[in-house]
Amino acid sequence: MSNRTVFEKAGSLLYLANPNTTTFQFAEEIPNYVNEAIPYFLFFIIVEFVVRTLLGRQTRAIDSYSNFAIGILHESTVFCSGFIMLLGYQTLYQYRLFDMPWDSKWTWFGTFIFVDFCYYWIHRANHEVNILWAAHQVHHSSEDYNLMTSLRLSIFQRAAYIGFYEPLALVGFPYPGVVVHAAFNYLFQFWVHTDLIKSTGPLEYIFMSPSHHRVHHGANKWCLDKNYASVFIIWDRIFGTFAAERDNEQIVYGLTDPPQTANPLWHEFYYFGVIYRKAKSMKTWKESLKSIFYGPGWMPGTPRLGDPDTFPDVKAPREKYDPPLSLLLKAYLAGHLLLSFIAQQYFLHQHAISSWYMVVIYLSFLFVTMSIIGAMLDGKWWSGILEAMRCAAVISYGRAFAITHYPMVDTIVLTFFSISMMVWVLHTIKVMKPSIDRLKVE
Repeated sequence: MSNRTVFEKAGSLLYLANPNTTTFQFAEEIPNYVNEAIPYFLFFIIVEFVVRTLLGRQTRAIDSYSNFAIGILHESTVFCSGFIMLLGYQTLYQYRLFDMPWDSKWTWFGTFIFVDFCYYWIHRANHEVNILWAAHQVHHSSEDYNLMTSLRLSIFQRAAYIGFYEPLALVGFPYPGVVVHAAFNYLFQFWVHTDLIKSTGPLEYIFMSPSHHRVHHGANKWCLDKNYASVFIIWDRIFGTFAAERDNEQIVYGLTDPPQTANPLWHEFYYFGVIYRKAKSMKTWKESLKSIFYGPGWMPGTPRLGDPDTFPDVKAPREKYDPPLSLLLKAYLAGHLLLSFIAQQYFLHQHAISSWYMVVIYLSFLFVTMSIIGAMLDGKWWSGILEAMRCAAVISYGRAFAITHYPMVDTIVLTFFSISMMVWVLHTIKVMKPSIDRLKVE
């Protein structure tokens, strides 16, 4: 259990960390910095929403709900995917060139800088290698730009980190320090996902800022493949990938060819199909391999990253995917997203003592829930039927087994799902009644 103060936990979002209290000899001693930051994520998201509302700026429910759903899926798999990011690190560390003292401030600051350097190349590769882009495009699929966008990370994202931090092991950076700084590096990226902060002044020459990262999220041609850094924007300046925000051109956020859906599962998997079809369309095996490992814009006869002249020239204004949502549906989905988030947090604290089949049940519940919520956001007529079935399944499970260790909580949860099931049963009858009546007449 971490004994860090509120200010220390909130300060992590700006990389304000004390080397004396964030240096560890063993990885088992490291607090879960990301999980500690979740209350502060939610607090600042609410503050941003209030400020945006007061300024008359719209915060679209469909984008916010989709961000939250994708974020829940990402964090729900952290216990089984987190180790992938530094796979093989400790094995390589046995062959290190230098012995760096784990408790040295020089080691702490050196790890800080080189973890950020490695992240630059991770991020750049995620844009320049098509199969890695399949995971990272989920983050860029949001058509709005606010703090909730930072939550939008693929369940496959950590797999795209394999091999990038491992060279630090050969140099001699201790494993616990890399774990700590990888967490702080991730947390720092939260606050740059906002359009409320126009500039951070002279700091922007050295550090990443909301202005720089807005460019990175742009679908405009001049924004593509720019500003990969996490903390130090100097990496982009050094390696020629920097672009400043323009005052005379509005940034269009999202993908150049955005999928017309809010379904989290579709966003997670659809681009793998795009890669498969592209590889299959190639004339030779060599071209098929290039379509997988070259840039997303590559085509035969073009450079590795493709020909920029053939890229879509996206300009503002661009119509956003925004199907209508009733106030009642927004409230219903908010309730079930909140319940799913609580379930996710509860299980993250329980998974270590849970059986494998409980892990399967937990993940199945979250994946099915997020998929059905996505179908509801898309306005699919059959989503109500599936939602009634999902609620019935939860009720059946809750009658046979304890959902939590607290009977009163279980009663409240089952009551909530019982009411939800009845709502969708009645809705389904109402939707299907005209069709049934027509069949009777015929």
